[in-house]
Amino acid sequence: MKLVIAFLVLFSLLAVSSAAEKFDFFYLVQQWPGSFCDTRQGCCFPDDTKPAAAFGIHGLWPNYAKCRGRQGLARAMLGDDAFLSTVGRRGKCWPEYCDDGNELSPWEIRDLVASLDRSWPTLSCKNRRSFEFWSYEWKKHGTCSNLEPHDYFARTLALKAKHDLAAILADAGIVPSDTETYPVSSVRDAIAQGTGFVANLECNRDADGEAQLFQVYQCVDRDAKDLIDCPLAMPTKCTDRVKLPVF
Repeated sequence: MKLVIAFLVLFSLLAVSSAAEKFDFFYLVQQWPGSFCDTRQGCCFPDDTKPAAAFGIHGLWPNYAKCRGRQGLARAMLGDDAFLSTVGRRGKCWPEYCDDGNELSPWEIRDLVASLDRSWPTLSCKNRRSFEFWSYEWKKHGTCSNLEPHDYFARTLALKAKHDLAAILADAGIVPSDTETYPVSSVRDAIAQGTGFVANLECNRDADGEAQLFQVYQCVDRDAKDLIDCPLAMPTKCTDRVKLPVF
């Protein structure tokens, strides 16, 4: 009985903490559609309409500068082993699902749908409906953003519109190609010069196992209005040279 009470107290503490969670910055994550599609898994187009050959939004994700463990009363009540098995050895590295009951309504973003269709398309073959993709991003990340749904999506669109990543790379001579590869350092430098801020890069592998630029993680202040230098590095899965496949 004592252990049951302890777990109930722990989960109530986590619920309160989650509701009042404070994060350090956002990741604005944009993906290159050619790299999403040029894998063994492939891709599908929303409503059978091919999106533009441009970086598309994956999401706007609240993030911590350091992973946060749960300390204090919960740990004292459960002991180290039970605490770590319940919460995790690294703690939380970002908040998520802060309000599961807060579903996205189409009415709330009705004036943004055309822009979202252009800039935030789904490429998944599991779910080819863009609204369900946006709903998932809202539920997992947006409910932790301290923003209302309209502001969450409108500010994400505005951030993307400030800097055309494909154009920035093209100005540096980095253009989509099925054969050419580019130094990953040149990609990183071009984005930093074109936007004024250092970003993180993520690569994936094409069907032949070659590294290709997949996602760009730009860091954003807590108001979701301005870019900032990324406060921490992240694993890139990139090699020294990467592809930017044609889409």
